[in-house]
Amino acid sequence: MTTQPRGSIAKVVSASLIGTTIEWYDFFLYTSAAALVFGKLFFPTNDPLTGTLLAFLTYAVGFLARPVGGLVFGHFGDRVGRKKLLVLSLLLMGGSTCAMGILPTYATVGVLAPILLTLLRLVQGFALGGEWGGAVLIVSEHGDDKRRGFWASWPQCGAPGGNLLATAVLAILAATQSDEAFLSWGWRIPFLLSGVLVVIGLWIRLAVSESPVFLAAQEKSAPEHAPVVEVFRNNWRAVLITIGSRMAENVSYYVITAFILVYVTTGLSLPKSAGLNAVLIGSAVHFLTIPLWGILSDRIGRRPVYLFGAIGMAVWSFAFFAMLDTKNSGVIILAATVGLVLHGAMYGPQAAFFSEQFPTRVRYTGLSVGGQLSSIAAGAVAPLIAVALFKEFGSTVPVSLYVVAMCVLTVIALLAARETKGESLHSEVLTERGHVSA
Repeated sequence: MTTQPRGSIAKVVSASLIGTTIEWYDFFLYTSAAALVFGKLFFPTNDPLTGTLLAFLTYAVGFLARPVGGLVFGHFGDRVGRKKLLVLSLLLMGGSTCAMGILPTYATVGVLAPILLTLLRLVQGFALGGEWGGAVLIVSEHGDDKRRGFWASWPQCGAPGGNLLATAVLAILAATQSDEAFLSWGWRIPFLLSGVLVVIGLWIRLAVSESPVFLAAQEKSAPEHAPVVEVFRNNWRAVLITIGSRMAENVSYYVITAFILVYVTTGLSLPKSAGLNAVLIGSAVHFLTIPLWGILSDRIGRRPVYLFGAIGMAVWSFAFFAMLDTKNSGVIILAATVGLVLHGAMYGPQAAFFSEQFPTRVRYTGLSVGGQLSSIAAGAVAPLIAVALFKEFGSTVPVSLYVVAMCVLTVIALLAARETKGESLHSEVLTERGHVSA
């Protein structure tokens, strides 16, 4: 069992959390902007929902780049270390987000505007594809076996933290600016703010030491083949479990945080602040509860906690929209908050659970490839499918059924997985039957 001084692990957790928060801030900022302004500025059409769909298509493009980023970053992360790649991912993400803040719109340069936006979105996706696996691993591999669920859950807080930050900035701008001013120039401010955040993140992240588990494994042996070859040759089952386990988590998250902005404004004719405030408060609670789910997974296991979240989300998907339909701001906030707490039951133990599925020498690759392939099948298309279903049927029931179907896939994957609570990460070989050798 590995044990790190509390000061050491706290420093690693802080650096990882701040870095992932900034990266997710950049990524979610695009998601919110796609729902609120990009359809009008970069894809102007006579039908607002069609413009939003086109904006979400560029949103989906970012997900297509994530497995590529996961593969590239995973390969070099398993070869040269976790830390160097985490610094690079932060630079790429921050640079592309800042560039979005100075992009000309369709009214200025025509079709070149959405092309440039799409290219920058590709860079964002590529960077995030490499960020998540590295941030999770550097904490998992610094922490001890008995409390890995708790420590590794903190980088997961970067997702609600980034969403909280992005939504808060947008909510402040929406409250202090007219719709015309926000559409004209106000939306650019949060994108440009990313540059300041990246400088802070780099300063903290550069001070972190390399993973001791990786360094120990590197001294023993390097992968005989490219890490991705070893992953699909020896750990394909773990990849499939990773993909399946993320389906409900990914889809439900983007329905709750992205589709809600479309539904409350277009479907319910409410001001955008109704959706933004719900996501803002829900994300704050989400941030606080994720580590609690991590602690629980250390006590009773990863699978029971994860299963509770998946089954709970299947049930809540119907109550969620029924509560939105009340058009009561308090009820809308409660709907989003409960949904995100249930999501946290899946997201909290996920980092430790997935890390424990792969051997050290290919862990970055396996975790990143499995995690990011699921992002294409789930997160990339979730807002698109939700908007398309709502547009086609004029009802949210098909959207709820879509979430339920993804929850069923996740439950199947979890039932096929082994419990990994308390396992050592000091492993060089992990076969399909779960035999580990150091």
